[in-house]
Amino acid sequence: MTDLSDLHAALAGVLIADRPLDEVLTEVVRIARRALPGAEAVSTTLLRGEKAFTAAHDGQMALDADEMQYERGYGPCMDAGRAGEVFVVDDMATDERWPDYTRTAAAAGVGSSLSLPLPVQGRSVGALNCYSSRPRAFGEQELAIGQEVAALIAVAVANADAHARSAEDAENMRRAMTSRAVIEQAKGVLVERHKITPEQAFTLLTHSSQNTNVKLREVAEELVTTGVLRGAVR
Repeated sequence: MTDLSDLHAALAGVLIADRPLDEVLTEVVRIARRALPGAEAVSTTLLRGEKAFTAAHDGQMALDADEMQYERGYGPCMDAGRAGEVFVVDDMATDERWPDYTRTAAAAGVGSSLSLPLPVQGRSVGALNCYSSRPRAFGEQELAIGQEVAALIAVAVANADAHARSAEDAENMRRAMTSRAVIEQAKGVLVERHKITPEQAFTLLTHSSQNTNVKLREVAEELVTTGVLRGAVR
């Protein structure tokens, strides 16, 4: 699949909502592999601060080559993501830019690679990595298509990542609301039991949490469930 209209249609058909991020990205890299002539394996490296990791891959060669770079802290996929530049390794056996990595990759059967940054709003969020067992598998045609693919994949990655973060935020919000609800219940128990104000009840809960080194939510849950306030004098 090298026709860009077909590529656009394929990426537009990727469903992002209500799916795990790794599942979405796996579908995206499979599309990228079909779109790139010469690519035997494709992966997506994502950057989180100083940490780089393979979010999805299609082909074991890609995962193995990525991991070799992560172990060393450098390599074309990491540099493409960090610097926002394209890196082509025509021949792993002779390339001298990352000598320890390229020698190891060549020995493992990697002949050449193409790493393209994933640009989102003026910054790179990672890299699209393409690998072949043949030297010089990525020429001008592959580079041109790869750049188009990377731009489109960057959007898909950003959207999927944003959705995953939104889902995580929603779950955190739900947990926070649940915690507040149980704390309010526990305060009500203490208000009724000791005929004190809600503020005084909250103080009793926080003191119990601090004195027993137990989270406030857990102290509240135990009180609501068993009627027992941790650390209270009986």
